[in-house]
Amino acid sequence: ALGLYTVNAVYGDTITIPCRLEVPDGLMFGKWKYEMPNGSPVFIAFRSSTKKNVQYDDVPDYKDRLSLSENYTLSIKNARISDEKRFVCMLVTEDDVSEEPTIVKVFKQPSQPEILHQAGFLETEKLQMLGECVARDSYPEGNVTWYKNGRVLQPMEEAVVINLQKIVNKSTGLFTMTSSLQYMPTKEDANAKFSCVVTYYGPSGQKTIQSEPVVFDVHYPTEKVTIQVLPRSSTIKEGDNITLKCSGNGNPPPQEFLFYIPGETEGIRSSDTYSMTDVRRNATGEYKCSLIDKSMMDSTTITVHYLDLQLTPSGEVTKQIGEALPVSCTISSSRNATVFWIKDNTRMQTSPSFSSLQYQDAGNYICATTLQEVEGLQKRKTLKLIVEGKPQIKMTKKTNTNKMSKTIVCHVEGFPKPAVQWTVTGSGSIINKAKETKYVNGKFSSKIVIAPEENVTLTCIAENQLERTVTSLNVSAISIPEYDEPEDRNDDNSEKVNDQAKLIVGIVVGLLLAALVAGVVYWLYVKKSKAASKHVDKDLGNIEENKKLEENNHKSET
Repeated sequence: ALGLYTVNAVYGDTITIPCRLEVPDGLMFGKWKYEMPNGSPVFIAFRSSTKKNVQYDDVPDYKDRLSLSENYTLSIKNARISDEKRFVCMLVTEDDVSEEPTIVKVFKQPSQPEILHQAGFLETEKLQMLGECVARDSYPEGNVTWYKNGRVLQPMEEAVVINLQKIVNKSTGLFTMTSSLQYMPTKEDANAKFSCVVTYYGPSGQKTIQSEPVVFDVHYPTEKVTIQVLPRSSTIKEGDNITLKCSGNGNPPPQEFLFYIPGETEGIRSSDTYSMTDVRRNATGEYKCSLIDKSMMDSTTITVHYLDLQLTPSGEVTKQIGEALPVSCTISSSRNATVFWIKDNTRMQTSPSFSSLQYQDAGNYICATTLQEVEGLQKRKTLKLIVEGKPQIKMTKKTNTNKMSKTIVCHVEGFPKPAVQWTVTGSGSIINKAKETKYVNGKFSSKIVIAPEENVTLTCIAENQLERTVTSLNVSAISIPEYDEPEDRNDDNSEKVNDQAKLIVGIVVGLLLAALVAGVVYWLYVKKSKAASKHVDKDLGNIEENKKLEENNHKSET
């Protein structure tokens, strides 16, 4: 058949075989035949050139499958493997018979290969049947190749054993290829992808079809045990719930372990987890887990952080003004803790210290502490300090600048806040027109404005749960100015008053000095006046004497 014309056909398609002879003059008819393996001919089609009629021989294999065209091209429907023959076109004249043979080749693509009879799992260090790669209905027969992770698996003694079997269907002539793979896996074969590829021939040449990859569960023994703490937090504090998880790196992993707890001599048999709730500081220590046969073990250290706070005193404390109150806030913790104080929602710069309690010391105190490295670990305790005191009164008076009224102030200290009443001594009448300042740090003032026509005595009464205090003050009539500022007035007013007092004193002293100087001058003047008078008298006497002497002398001359 070398050098002969060949027609390649696909199984199931129509085979078209042209007659490659030139139609001669005087053609009587054309015929097609095929040759048996022993060389004997079998005629299958006839066409007359004159009558234009076509006849098909009674050949069972080609019944209703043949078609012969006017140009003597033979078509065979539904190509079969048995159609692979040597067909001959014959053109006959009165003088000659011409023949031209054609070889027909039929090809069938196999089905996609499948890996069947797969192993449920593979065990390391053991040669076992992995599966069979099956590709059906191929023609001509194909070849099967195994792959692992995209690389060809080559046969290897006691590690990779491949057997290929090819079976032909006698009725169709198609081949089924079956390749079995025996394989000894290693631990590294976990998640490896196994596949097989069928190589076959088609009309256009060699082609391949690949199976779907298959991953096998590879079993291997545990070589290492690991213990870990869940949840995976960097720190554990008292009250937390924790779980110890033990795992082995084998496949399948171990399902049971022995857990060793601090203080326990024997291991506790459990699944791969062991839970502890509301842990305390005494749970700090080394924890271990091992396989049931104790062949492998791992350990971890757990530190349970704690924070204790002791505030002395705490709760509600009532003290009297002026008393001392020692306060201590003691911390006990697993790490260095940060301590700070808060008073009435404001953070304090220093710790409170009370050697002599004042009203402004009263309030809500909080001693708080936290471990910054341990999330959520913080403690706080409160001290509600109440500073009580009996009412203390100081009364002041002053004449207002219009000199038409006087202001009387009752300065009160005490806690609980005293109630204040004003009365006029003698009449005992209650004055209800008093105005009070804001109560701050145990202090406030009650003020009244009066314009008395005569001297009166005002009484201020301050009373709380501890005591009733009474203080009186004499007030002169409006015609007599009075000024008596409280000692706790502001510095500017004090300085102003001091300056006014100094000015008045200076004026008085100046007037006294002026009077003294005037007296001295007057005394000196009087004294000098007397001396001058005596001197004048003496001078007048001398003049008279001289006058008499001159008169006597004049008489003598006469």
